[in-house]
Amino acid sequence: MAAKMAAALPDPVLLRVLALLPLRDRLRAARVCRRWRRLVQDRVLWADVDLSPHKLSSKILWQLVRHRLGDSLRTLRVRGTLLAGGRQRLLSPALLAALAKRCPRLSRFCLAEADLRPLPYESFPASITALELSRCEIPAAWFCGSAARALPRLQHLVVRKVPAFSNQHLLNVSSRCHLKTLSLSGTYRVTDAGIQSVAPHLEELEHLVLRHCVVTDSALHFIGRHMKRLRFLEISSADSLTNAGLACLAALEGLETLHLDHCDKFSPDAITALCRALPQLRNLKLDGADFGDEAMGKIQASLPSCSFSHTP
Repeated sequence: MAAKMAAALPDPVLLRVLALLPLRDRLRAARVCRRWRRLVQDRVLWADVDLSPHKLSSKILWQLVRHRLGDSLRTLRVRGTLLAGGRQRLLSPALLAALAKRCPRLSRFCLAEADLRPLPYESFPASITALELSRCEIPAAWFCGSAARALPRLQHLVVRKVPAFSNQHLLNVSSRCHLKTLSLSGTYRVTDAGIQSVAPHLEELEHLVLRHCVVTDSALHFIGRHMKRLRFLEISSADSLTNAGLACLAALEGLETLHLDHCDKFSPDAITALCRALPQLRNLKLDGADFGDEAMGKIQASLPSCSFSHTP
């Protein structure tokens, strides 16, 4: 009965069903019949490929690049074996060169738990506009010198818990790329001095996230002074920030969303004053703020045109 119902479904419906399946199950579905094999090979299903849930070897990844991935690929997510103690190198310059040739439209590349120290930065496909690194090891030479020009289209950079990422890395990539998105989480080597040096190069930045970063009011001063095009700003777990630094953000007249998470030294009055000074602000999110219900009520009442949310 189920087989007859599936056979009666039109191709667009079956494609939507197949798109919901994990990659492993999708490949198994190709063995059901010729029709399903044809559908599994449809370009729509290979535009966004998430390999991160799977333990991959370099051999399997090579097979996918050669036989499955093609010019429809836009996003690729891959997880290495760094945290599992694996010694096998998942990526190589040759594999990345094949990926660039087979997938010329690849724009977003997400890497997690990968040891990238033996990998030259310039070996990455030049088509990439968004690069995400999570819990990776990178060499000191990345983003530096001529290698910094390796990704000429890079506009979105996300770095999560990459211990080697430093002020110099940030300066090199910011000074050579027109970044619109920058998200730094747990990058303890990025300091006030780093933010000061890169801020003049980030005047086109629209989306900024600083989570668990070692920054003070000085960093907020340079953010407010140079990053006038910011529309989204999130600051999380920055224990050294005070009301004086928060006031510097009043210069961000185009800011639409402000998210403050566990910034304990900000007062309700300082937050209210800042939000009133931001004419485009439409979303305010306060997490981890222990102001009490009365103070939260006053903040919300003072911002009638702003969506407000709070998580203790």
